[in-house]
Amino acid sequence: MKTPYFTVKDIIQITGVTKRALHYYDKTDLLKPSKVEDNGYRFYDQEALGNLQTILLFKEMNFPLKDIAAMMNLSKDEQKEILREHLSTLVQRKQRLETIIDQLDEYVDGTDIVHLNVFGDSPIQSIQEQYDSEAKLVYGDTEKYQEFETNVNQLSEEEQQQVYQQFSLNMEKVFRKLAQHQDTSPASVEVQKYILEWKSCLETFMVCDAEILTCIAEVYVTDRRYAGYFAQFGDEDFLRFLYEAIMAWVKEGEPQNEKM
Repeated sequence: MKTPYFTVKDIIQITGVTKRALHYYDKTDLLKPSKVEDNGYRFYDQEALGNLQTILLFKEMNFPLKDIAAMMNLSKDEQKEILREHLSTLVQRKQRLETIIDQLDEYVDGTDIVHLNVFGDSPIQSIQEQYDSEAKLVYGDTEKYQEFETNVNQLSEEEQQQVYQQFSLNMEKVFRKLAQHQDTSPASVEVQKYILEWKSCLETFMVCDAEILTCIAEVYVTDRRYAGYFAQFGDEDFLRFLYEAIMAWVKEGEPQNEKM
């Protein structure tokens, strides 16, 4: 039986590969035509067609062309061993993408960035860890921060996670209560009661004096990263309301709050 040859047009029709790709594979020696006529016409036999199909398969599996070229010189068993390793890599990548999709979905639905776990398998620190590092750089030489760090370091890693999680939940509850009173005076007894509750949450880690409370209040309204977090509790005026409520506490001091 005569060996059938396929023209470039035939190969394109059979596989869907482009003419440009075939010329590139020829130029880089990835896939040479089985024969070239004097007029320059390229022809491919069935073995070449099979090799092309393997190349296209590897390419679809996300192998670079240079790796595919090396793989084409290997035995089938050697190729399968590489594919097993590649499969493991793809499974890990799939799991990573699923995590990213889930986290993206949560972020779009309003979850604050600090609660996302996008950097789980990355050398990049989590947002919470970045905030902690930032706080240490900014406040590390203050007595209050050193007190906070001492208290936290006494806990195991698991205990720290539990404390942070509970702290976050407690803070969110306070902010939601405050948002419900956003139309009242920041200095009102009801609002100041929740500021006391907020202050008590902070004092899970350290004693908060007027200086540290003022600092936190100012960070809330000046650091734009907090805008997204606080948007889940109230409208665009909530941050200003919260700032004024904290400053009312600082201005009036403890005696007023003892009367409550």
